[in-house]
Amino acid sequence: MEVAEDWQRGLHRLADPARFGPKAFSAVLRGALQSLVRGPSAQCALDDTELRHIAPSVVKECHSAVAACVLEAVKHNVDRAALSNFLEDCKFDKERTEEFWTEYQKHKEPLELLLGNIGRCPPHVSDVSWRLAYEIKTNQLHKTYRPSYFVKFSLETPDTNQAQDVSFNCSMEQLQDLVGKLKDAAKSLERTSQM
Repeated sequence: MEVAEDWQRGLHRLADPARFGPKAFSAVLRGALQSLVRGPSAQCALDDTELRHIAPSVVKECHSAVAACVLEAVKHNVDRAALSNFLEDCKFDKERTEEFWTEYQKHKEPLELLLGNIGRCPPHVSDVSWRLAYEIKTNQLHKTYRPSYFVKFSLETPDTNQAQDVSFNCSMEQLQDLVGKLKDAAKSLERTSQM
């Protein structure tokens, strides 16, 4: 299981009993897991009274470290021994490791579903169609003679073989801007692949 250094540093801080007492540790752990499962509607971990004496930046760092660790563990379907070894490397004692494992097990199934819904491959454009619409008058009876383009991208998701359409209207200038940005992206990709 690989977790970035910043998050490992946050886990080291969370493991420190002088900084996070047992109740403060539990508050950060529960808050991080609930925010993953319930999303933004979950009660903020910073609101817990047990965390008032700790700097909010430290609480946020530890909160994000727990979330990253849990997501990596769920992603790799980590067993108890592997998670315990990782947490011991982050200086967790046995009680905190046990509490982490218990909370992880409670939230593992909903997090697996959440990660499963994300998918592994982003959708890609399989087809583009467009048509020119010419606006002659507006509802105020003013003559405008303004062209606009209706563009439709057909997207396919490789994991599910589902097609989805994304469509929008744009002016000629906006369409030229889009084409220019797509050309820039293609050139950038070409340069990167030649390195």
